[in-house]
Amino acid sequence: MLAIDLSRQAAGFLERLPVKQARQIAEKIQSLATDPQALPTEGLKGYSPLRRLKAGEYRIIYVVDGQILQVRLIGKRNDDEIYKALERGFRK
Repeated sequence: MLAIDLSRQAAGFLERLPVKQARQIAEKIQSLATDPQALPTEGLKGYSPLRRLKAGEYRIIYVVDGQILQVRLIGKRNDDEIYKALERGFRK
């Protein structure tokens, strides 16, 4: 099992969500940490090695670095804020 490292943005986003949605996202992150290959994920074009995991109406942007699952961003899929945040701070 991978250790989970949430960024400040990801942790803050989870704290602001209603309990039900926060729990659903936390369960997806836990599943991903247990087996990174078990869930359908996609690489982000132009942001290698970042990957995207769908969690209902939310997106989880993460990278596996050795034995650490680094959750960089969490956001709603429809408002494009998560992708704007990528452009602002995570361009490689």
